[in-house]
Amino acid sequence: MTDDPVISLRSATKRFRGATGIHTAVHDLTLDVRPGEFLAVVGPTGCGKSTTLSLVSGLEPASAGEVLVRGAPVRGIPAGVGYMFQQDAILPWRSVLDNVAAGPRWRGAAKAEARERARGWVRRVGLGGFEGYYPHQLSGGMRKRVALAQTLVNEPEMLLMDEPFSALDVQTRGLMQDELLRLWAGTGAAVIFVTHDLEEAISLADRVIVMTTAPATVKASFDIPLSRPRNVEEVRLTAAFLDIYREVWDSLREEVARSRAQGTGQGVDHAA
Repeated sequence: MTDDPVISLRSATKRFRGATGIHTAVHDLTLDVRPGEFLAVVGPTGCGKSTTLSLVSGLEPASAGEVLVRGAPVRGIPAGVGYMFQQDAILPWRSVLDNVAAGPRWRGAAKAEARERARGWVRRVGLGGFEGYYPHQLSGGMRKRVALAQTLVNEPEMLLMDEPFSALDVQTRGLMQDELLRLWAGTGAAVIFVTHDLEEAISLADRVIVMTTAPATVKASFDIPLSRPRNVEEVRLTAAFLDIYREVWDSLREEVARSRAQGTGQGVDHAA
């Protein structure tokens, strides 16, 4: 990884006008993400984690401060960004193959080329043989694999992920976490991964940032010195993981308590 960030937020603030006045979602938010870095973002419910992704993706403009991608101000959706939402964006009337091929087609690829690229990614996410299936014929985990292939087929330089596995059962979620690490390894893509699950954040990331109760800003940043490649189930049983978990949780629990006291959210998943 180089020292030059691919994503930078400089004192970024986002305000929304609501029925009761102006709501500040994030305030004076400053952070950098380097090429190839996997950054996980945790914080209390409603603190502005998803808003941060919206600023980076260009879906929302900053009210103040700067949001930079490759050193240039974000004025729209930057090239090279892949976004994986909590709810998948699979089109129900298209097959698995055509859902994955849609991205390359929208970017100008010929139909045959787009389908060939899609076929390769369908196999890579473990759905070989299901190319002709439709979304209603797939399990929740299989749909997430399609959504992952949809995102990665375009070879994004930046991958924004907003609680992508939160709706899955525990076993399927673990499998998808391992699958994500396997597919991301060696791509050089920078990842910002928003989650309420502190175990998930530490298992996946190179670095975890803790955000404050809304209006959110960065409270603390923790490097995760766990070697790669990782098996997420195995790494969670190690003494090193538990030590890191306790350190991050000591920072995070103050914000969770403050959020609950203010009635703004339910905090985060805490299982260790």
